[in-house]
Amino acid sequence: MNKLSNQYKDDVISIDSIIDALYDVISGEKGEERNWDRERYLFHPEARLIVVRKEDNGTLDTKVMMPDDFIQYAQPFLDGESFYEYEIARKVEEFGHVVHVWSTFGSKNLIDDNKPHTRGINSIQLLNDGKRWWIMNVYWNKETHEFPLPEKYCI
Repeated sequence: MNKLSNQYKDDVISIDSIIDALYDVISGEKGEERNWDRERYLFHPEARLIVVRKEDNGTLDTKVMMPDDFIQYAQPFLDGESFYEYEIARKVEEFGHVVHVWSTFGSKNLIDDNKPHTRGINSIQLLNDGKRWWIMNVYWNKETHEFPLPEKYCI
C-alpha cells in the first residue's frame, strides 16, 4: 500500500465516507490550501467532473474536466475565498458495483453562515471495484430561479 492510499484509505471505504470526503476536501477558510492529493485520491483515473451553467447571453454551457483540470479550474477561487460546501440531502441508488447519488448541496462563505448563498445538485456516480470506492463522475447544476430545487431532493 502506498503512502497516499494508507493516508486516505478511510475516505474510500463506504459511500458515506467518500461523499463526506468530497465535500470536506474543497471546503476551508480563505488562504487555506486545499488537500489536492486527497482530492485526486477520491477519483478514478478516468473520472470526469462536469458543470452545467447558463452564460450571460442565456446559452447553456457545460465544462467537462478531468480531476486535474478541475483543480486548475477551482484552485484560484478556493485559495482566494472562504468557501464551505456541504450536503443538504442524499438519495442513493445501487446496482451491482455501480451507485448513483443525488447529493443536494449548499455553499456558504463562512462556516457559521445560517443560510447558503448557493444550492444545487451533484449527480455523483461511484464504482466499487471490490477493494475501494471510486468517484467516476460528478455532474452538477446550481439552483436558479428557472430551476429551483425540487422538494424531494431537499429532504
